[in-house]
Amino acid sequence: MLKANGETIAENRRARYDYFIEETLEAGLVLEGSEVKSLRHGRASIVEAHAAEKQGKLYLFNVNIEEYKGANQFNHDPKRPRLLLLKSREIRKLISGIQRQGVTIVPLSLYFNKQGYIKVKLGLAKGKKKADKRETIKERDWQRQKARSLKEG
Repeated sequence: MLKANGETIAENRRARYDYFIEETLEAGLVLEGSEVKSLRHGRASIVEAHAAEKQGKLYLFNVNIEEYKGANQFNHDPKRPRLLLLKSREIRKLISGIQRQGVTIVPLSLYFNKQGYIKVKLGLAKGKKKADKRETIKERDWQRQKARSLKEG
C-alpha cells in the first residue's frame, strides 16, 4: 500500500517512554530515489535511530530503510547516515543541546508532509531513570482507567 501526502511512515513510540522530550522540531532528509520509493511503501524503522553531529552537520544514524526491489543494482545502503536539512541556527542550537550531559536527539516520527516531502520530527530528549518510567506507566494506566469510568458512567 502506497503512502500518501500527510501520512506517517514510521513512528518511534518507545521514545516518549525512554526519554523526557524537551523540545521538538521538523527537519528534512537528503535521500536517494530508491529510498523514497521504499518509504512510499512504508518500509522503514526509526526505533534504534538517533541524530549526531559529524563535521559540523547533523546526521541521522541507524535509520533502517529497506532496499527497494525495483532499483536492482542502483539500490541504497539500508543503514547509511542521512544528512538532516536544517537552518544553521537550528543546527547550532541542537549541537549545543547535545553537548549538555545526558541529552540526545531522537527521531519521533518519519512522515510525508502536505507537499509530499519526507520530513522527520526530532526531539531533544533527556533519558529517564527506572523510577521515571514506572511513573509514566502509572500515569498512563490512570488515564485509561479514568477514560473507562467516564465512558461507563
